[in-house]
Amino acid sequence: MVDSKQQWKAWLYLSPAIVLLLVFTVWPIINTVRMAFLDNYSGLQAAGGETFSFGIENFTRVVKARRFIDCLRNTMLLCVLTVPISTMLALLIAVTLNSIKPLQKTLQTIFFLPYVTNSIAIGMVFAAMFNIVGSFYGTDRQLVTTAGIINNVINFFSTTFTGKEAMVNWINIGSAYRENIIVMTVYIVWNALPFKILILLGGLQSINKQYYDAARVDGTSRTRVFWRITVPLLSPMLAYVIITGFIGGFKEYTSIVGIFGENMGPANDRDRLNTMVGYIYDALENNNQGRASAAALILFGIILVVTLLNLYVSKKRVHY
Repeated sequence: MVDSKQQWKAWLYLSPAIVLLLVFTVWPIINTVRMAFLDNYSGLQAAGGETFSFGIENFTRVVKARRFIDCLRNTMLLCVLTVPISTMLALLIAVTLNSIKPLQKTLQTIFFLPYVTNSIAIGMVFAAMFNIVGSFYGTDRQLVTTAGIINNVINFFSTTFTGKEAMVNWINIGSAYRENIIVMTVYIVWNALPFKILILLGGLQSINKQYYDAARVDGTSRTRVFWRITVPLLSPMLAYVIITGFIGGFKEYTSIVGIFGENMGPANDRDRLNTMVGYIYDALENNNQGRASAAALILFGIILVVTLLNLYVSKKRVHY
């Protein structure tokens, strides 16, 4: 405890951080709430002296907008697909890494590399892997300069087992929504794995080895050990990565930009894969700060509800 007579020194040392938090965190949150409840608020018009009435018109316009519904659908679909898949893969990889002694540190470093790599750069690499450079006309007549690594692999197996070439239009003009979602799911899962592996691996290494020794003496199978010992004892870490996974999933934006660019979709279908965050950025670019603020509060409400549901479930399922 700091002596009451010396507390002013503590406040003095904390004051720079407090001022920065007030200016760059607290005030923007308060200002966002204020703008959300000012009907049709625009920063340029406000600078010109125009006043705005208090109301909920920004919220009603956002909720009724077809584009917002599409962005919400894309965001929720990506969350539902990527969070369970990435969590299960991270758990399996973490358990495998924990049981491997040779080259364990090297493998951990390799799996962690995507976490410290720029998301846009990774997205550009994935775009090159799935991209078809040239014109795509189908299997009858094709003019393809580069089919991409993924299509080359597909072609190899298709030619080997069926004798016919096969190529999928993943992200180019004319590609289907399903293929676009598959590409985004693969990328987001791959990008989310390092952090989850790190958390789960740390949890595994903190589990008391006596539980496994007792199970080995009893002759318990590895599958039963995994589900009856490992998963329950890892449940706090699993709950954490699931909650943070959903929070990160609802804020997804840079991955789509990295692969599809600012169009947020194939060149012939702009905004096909736009997300909630992308919708907010677009509203800001169009000088609709009131609508952007309302969308941001709606996104905050959705994340809050999902987080509370996860916490409610974790109280019944998590073993602390």
